[in-house]
Amino acid sequence: MTAAEPIVIIGASLAGATAAQTLREEGWTGGIVLVGSETELPYERPPLSKDVLLAKKGPESAQLHDQQWYDDNSIELRLGTTATAIDSAAHTVTLDDGSTQSYSKLLIATGSRVRRLDVPGGDLDGIHYLRTAAESQALTDAYRATPRVVVVGAGWIGLEAASAAKERGCEVTVVEPQSTALAAVMGEKVGELYAEFHRQHGVEFRFGATVEGFEGTGAVTGVRISGGEVLPADLVVVGVGVQPNTELAAEAGIEVATREAGSGIVAGPDLRTSAEDVYAAGDVVRWDHPLYGRPVRVEHWQNAKDSGATAAKAMLGQEVAHDGIPYFFTDQFDLGMEYVGDIPHGTSYEVVLRGDPSTGAYLAFWLDGEHHVLAGMHVNLWDDGIGGVRDLIKSGKQVDPTRLADPSIPLADV
Repeated sequence: MTAAEPIVIIGASLAGATAAQTLREEGWTGGIVLVGSETELPYERPPLSKDVLLAKKGPESAQLHDQQWYDDNSIELRLGTTATAIDSAAHTVTLDDGSTQSYSKLLIATGSRVRRLDVPGGDLDGIHYLRTAAESQALTDAYRATPRVVVVGAGWIGLEAASAAKERGCEVTVVEPQSTALAAVMGEKVGELYAEFHRQHGVEFRFGATVEGFEGTGAVTGVRISGGEVLPADLVVVGVGVQPNTELAAEAGIEVATREAGSGIVAGPDLRTSAEDVYAAGDVVRWDHPLYGRPVRVEHWQNAKDSGATAAKAMLGQEVAHDGIPYFFTDQFDLGMEYVGDIPHGTSYEVVLRGDPSTGAYLAFWLDGEHHVLAGMHVNLWDDGIGGVRDLIKSGKQVDPTRLADPSIPLADV
């Protein structure tokens, strides 16, 4: 590949910065231009809802590299700059300052953005969303006053925000329209274990309730939920999911999946999109997964890191495929969890618990109708780790649920 034009990466994110790093490690000596809408150096997002919210570290601790690293590796950072158009035929990107940047290869790593609540009072002060470093710092500062906190959404971000608020001395109530926490991603059986864990730490829940509006004059003072109850609130954290930033690709004529089909920029196993010399990575890509034999889109840290590296190698002409098993972790109070696998939307599954959840340390597995392991997690079992669970998924073998539930039988022998 000629080095006449640089490789351009849209999205100064974990995926984008990892791609830039991998390009250099793999021997690319041409130009690299990393374009990002935020003004901060590229950073990881998990610390923002964990150590930063707990005021243990500042947002700068999440940075991948300092400025000197980018200078030393001749990576041109265009921060505070938004790409507004892609011309894949001309191999150019238009930026919001009116300039045009040519590319030899292009990586779209535009990530995702939070879904916002469209209800009365949604613009009041004291209503927070958690996605960027600036938003994390603002919420961290607000927790310092130990306000009455209402969290909207009992998903991963909502539960992490709730646990951090409670640990910092706040009163916390979580509002969730589903029957329990994490029901959409883990099912009611495991979701209720998380809900009960939070109750034991003083978090209150309003399940089966939706937010009808926020009350207050200038600043939020309450959250009105279905049924008419108004929850007192000095501060609200909204965590109702994210949506991939696919608009730039769609406007350029690059194939994008419908929401019903999982959203995301459509790509093959090598993360190549429908446009010549254009690739996608991170939250925004929906790729054909070699192991699963179906399209997958993943919104977690490990995927951003791995897909950025895979895309970089593919842009250099290497024969690669993005075949890692999706991985996720969370820390809430004294609970640490690692999860691997992927459960297709709408799939019927059986949940098998291994160990006693009341002890605070156990495993959970999600099996399909033929007893193949789709996904699994461990809670506070760090000596065992997640490796054995990953091996079961990769093996594709049928397991005996009774043996799987028996802690005395090694996972390799179930």
